Amino acid sequence: MKIVRDTWLVYSRAMKLNLKQPVWLIVMLVQPIYFLFLFAPLLDPMEGAGVPGFENGAMETFVPGLIIMMALFGSAFVGFGLIAELRQGVIERMRVTPVSRVALMLGRTLSTVTTTVFQSLALVLLAALTGKLDVYWPGVFLMLLIVMLTAFMLAAVSLGLAIILKSEDAMAPTINTLVQPIMLISGIMLPMAMAPTWLQSVADFNPFYYAVQASRDLFAGNLDSDFVWQATAILGVLTVLLVWWATRKFARAVA
Repeated sequence: MKIVRDTWLVYSRAMKLNLKQPVWLIVMLVQPIYFLFLFAPLLDPMEGAGVPGFENGAMETFVPGLIIMMALFGSAFVGFGLIAELRQGVIERMRVTPVSRVALMLGRTLSTVTTTVFQSLALVLLAALTGKLDVYWPGVFLMLLIVMLTAFMLAAVSLGLAIILKSEDAMAPTINTLVQPIMLISGIMLPMAMAPTWLQSVADFNPFYYAVQASRDLFAGNLDSDFVWQATAILGVLTVLLVWWATRKFARAVA
């Protein structure tokens, strides 16, 4: 119960800081909006043309991938805030508090997951306003579970790396080096069904490929898709392992 209470305290503090400085939340939503209104229209000719991966419609294919992309970038960069707290001595002052070391990491991670979910819902609503998207809401809410696992896992990785690197100059290229190939071979922008066979084989080893495919299937109402349980299992195991790793790094930093 102490961990739950402490996690709530840290989570509440992180959410209050987000609400006091909402610029970051808005910026992370602006980029997907650019893609939604400036890139998505280029995919309209794909709909009904027999292009692999667009069987459910152009927007129904693109929007779920865009949401996963937002979860990727929004969560992967949360470690920068922790680096600032390290520099300001916030983590040092936490050494003398009785707050659980696990809760210090979990509370921050959960705040990132919360903001990602709200941003995802906002993006779906904006896409629906275009009139080109048929929203299957039960599938959307189930898709949010995949988004939450994605955000939770990447936020934990980002916080763990922040503890190790302790520098924005080192953090930025490290995150970009990790995120860019993951995004390119996950089918976020265009379905991997359009890719050559060798690239599809590489994508099979990318956990975020399963996240994207599961999100698209849930978005389209294909609740019994194999990608749904595969993504849940793969992301679930990775989330547990990476949260454990990040928690150990975080606990040592404030021990």
